[in-house]
This record gives sequence, structure tokens and C-alpha cells, in this order.
Amino acid sequence: MSEHDPGGGPLPRRWLKRLLRRFGGDGPDNREELLRLLRSARRRALLDSDALSMIEGVLQVSELRVRDIMIPRAHMVVIDRDDPMEKFMPVVVESAHSRFPVIGEDRGEVVGLLLAKDLLAYCGGGSRRFDMRDVLRAAVFVPESKRLNVLLKEFRTSRNHMAIVVDEYGAAAGLVTIEDVLEQIVGEIEDEYDFDEDVAILKRSEREFTAKGHTTIDDFNDYFGTDFPDDEFDTIAGLVSHALGHLPQRGETVDIGRFRFKVLRADSRRIHLLSIRLLPEADAVR
Repeated sequence: MSEHDPGGGPLPRRWLKRLLRRFGGDGPDNREELLRLLRSARRRALLDSDALSMIEGVLQVSELRVRDIMIPRAHMVVIDRDDPMEKFMPVVVESAHSRFPVIGEDRGEVVGLLLAKDLLAYCGGGSRRFDMRDVLRAAVFVPESKRLNVLLKEFRTSRNHMAIVVDEYGAAAGLVTIEDVLEQIVGEIEDEYDFDEDVAILKRSEREFTAKGHTTIDDFNDYFGTDFPDDEFDTIAGLVSHALGHLPQRGETVDIGRFRFKVLRADSRRIHLLSIRLLPEADAVR
């Protein structure tokens, strides 16, 4: 998309000038004044809610750093460089990811990336022998302190979709994807976990479920026959955040009662999607 409109000026600047003319007066002096102006525009129906949310997301991205949204190293789904294909294929299938960091001696040493599509050539029952060196791709490494707006620009120019986040010593601290950055702007993006908009909880097997973060405690209790209290928080996302003591990042898990909750998708503001596993009676948290 071009950065200029037919009138010859940069779109954001010309759009802002038009907005200011509707209100009169000079432009905002700081970010807070700009947000107040935009929210006032929303109240006057000059912007819709989705547009305002995305603009707020853009402003937020310029302030966030990679460490604020990355998937921590402990929660990365990785493949050992020396493992045979038969050993890691169940991990590839179960996680349903498209890219996997490949590690060397430990999780802090990422030696490259494995793309799930590159494994298709070995799944046809032929005689081709798998060798990790044949399919290993170079990984992109970024520091924890990199700003998200800079990272997004680099993702776009390099056409990479994933980067390994490294700490000050060069060890892998986590990973970040282009989807993680975009979700800070546009909100949650549909993926393989999504289901019908009017369904709050989806049964995937006898013990596995997926639930939207905004599912109310009342709906959850009705579905599972539980009695979680709703006096402190209204949603399952609130219940999980309260149990952990912070807003969880993607991949974090917590056991509450007879359920194991895992965050499938979240941004820096809220939990969007959770997986739920019914625990065996002996493992349930009393």
C-alpha cells in the first residue's frame, strides 16, 4: 500500500488535519491529548470502535518492546537437533505449529528453525532418509529490548514470520512471531484454535476443551457443573489471571480444581483463548 494518498500528502498527517478541522483548534501536544481527541471523535461517530482500537494499538506498539509480548523460553515448543524424526513428529502434530526452533545442547541454544511443511517429503512412505541438516533453516535473532514497531518493519522487509529473542548473553530467552505483533494492533487473529463466534466452550475430546477468555464464570459453571465464585471476577480469563497473580503470557498453565488451564492466545492486555484439560481425580487441586 502506498504511504501517500491522491492528494499528495502522507495519509496519517492529512487524516489528522481533517479530523482537527472538524473539531477546530491546534493539534495535540502529547500522546494523552491525542488519545483524548481520538476518543472524542469516537463519541461523535467520526471513528468507529474498531478503528479507534487499532489506532490505540498502533500507538501502543511504538512503546512496547519484544520482551513484553514474547513467548518465554520455558514455553517454547522446540525440537532437539539430534532427535530422530519418529521422536519429534508427535510434538509437531500435537502442537499444530508451522515453525519450530531447533535446539542444540539446551533450550538456550537455538541452532535454526524447522518448518513443518519441509517434513512432508518424508511422510509419503518413501525411502528418503531424514537428516536435520537438509531441512534446517537459519533463525533470525533479536534482542529483548527491540521495539515492536521496529521489529514489525523488519518482519515485513525480510518476509520472516518468527524471530528468536536473545538475552544480553546471547542465549535464547523466548520467541516472537509477526502474528504476536499484529495482534497488538488488530486484536486476536483467527487460527486453528478458533470456532464459531456464538460458541464459548468447544469440546475437543472427552478430556480436552477450548474456551474463549471472555467466557463468563456462570457459563463455565453451567457447562462443567462447577461452582467457581464470580464475586471477584466475571470471566474465565479473570479466574486464570487471578490464580497466577499476573496477566499470563501464551503457553503458561495453571491448575485450578480439576482443570488445567493453558493460555493459547493472549496479548499485553487480555487473555483471548484457553485450552482446558480435565485432570485425573488424583491430580486435581484441592
